Amino acid sequence: MAVDETRRYELHEAARRTLGESPGDTLMEMLPPVGWADVATKHDLDLQLGALEDRMELRFTALEHQMQSMVLASEHRLIIWMVTTMAAGLAIAITVARSI
Repeated sequence: MAVDETRRYELHEAARRTLGESPGDTLMEMLPPVGWADVATKHDLDLQLGALEDRMELRFTALEHQMQSMVLASEHRLIIWMVTTMAAGLAIAITVARSI
């Protein structure tokens, strides 16, 4: 059975009659303004946290793969540069050795 404003008002009035004006008002202020079905539970929060953890794990995994690809590409360029530089240096050394 859904709680409408009329029932809420009746509960408020009963609480004020039973507990007194101030305690009755305090009690009603502590109750949620909507039905209990709209209130998040710890289970709801745990589900949301689990979903967030899963999404973060996927993003971190994708980031790790991207970084590994970048490192491999950088290493490949560095090796090519070093081999080319060493070949050029060797060619210069051979040329100088032959001219002596």
